[in-house]
Amino acid sequence: MNTHLTDALALAAAGLPVLPLRKGKVPFANCPACLYTSCGGRPHMKTPGPCTCPKPCHGWAAATTDPSVIQSGIWRRVWAQAGAVAYHPGGAGLTVVDLDHADAITWARRELPNTLTVPTTRGEHWIYLGAMQSANGVRPGVDIKSTMSYARWLGPGTGTMTKLPDVVRALIVKEPATVRPTPQAVTVPVPVGGGECRHRTPAYLNRGIAMAEQRITEAPSAVHATVYRTFLAVLSAHGRCGCLTDTHIARLFTAAQAKGESARHCTDAWTNARTRLGM
Repeated sequence: MNTHLTDALALAAAGLPVLPLRKGKVPFANCPACLYTSCGGRPHMKTPGPCTCPKPCHGWAAATTDPSVIQSGIWRRVWAQAGAVAYHPGGAGLTVVDLDHADAITWARRELPNTLTVPTTRGEHWIYLGAMQSANGVRPGVDIKSTMSYARWLGPGTGTMTKLPDVVRALIVKEPATVRPTPQAVTVPVPVGGGECRHRTPAYLNRGIAMAEQRITEAPSAVHATVYRTFLAVLSAHGRCGCLTDTHIARLFTAAQAKGESARHCTDAWTNARTRLGM
């Protein structure tokens, strides 16, 4: 039996929802039927699991503990190509503090309670009992992987898992490395429309951008979906007449990245929204 498949079945039996990773240590891409969530499935919902597609689509949302799915014919073929096994920490009620280098580890040893520790290629995973919102770049070299995220399985680790402390929960409400973008950093091309502008005053557009920022900022969950739908709404209302500028788009990207979205995810969501609207 494939080693990755064997590990996945053992982890699933222990209650960890698992998924395969490609050799580049990223999830397998959505199949053509599910591309851009056209399947109407569950890639951005809090409950993990595939949509009606039996393939391991949708990244973290494909994670499962069902052995019949894990060792089905389609999944077996994917495990044969896999480079690693991953799991959905939030789906198991866990949070992984991903420490990417020595300075981050030094900070964790000074500031965080001891817990189960797993060595990684460049640093360590500190695993706590309890789930929370995931976020990248909460401090230099520190990511939070829990709900709507995945972590690579690197072994059982050492130490005893402890309860998720408030100091870790507080990391995502601070304002450090999460917000990095500036208007000059946005490279998404501004939609150029040839239609007549229906905005009577600039205030209409500015109010729409402010409402979009607020919608993203206040999203309690499903951040990926919220960002995409907000971009879609903004483009639908303002994208065809050419009034949007790179400054407006930068404001939207900044709000999204403040919620933990990467620049690549922002660009993908913007491109997908334009494609959906035929722009």
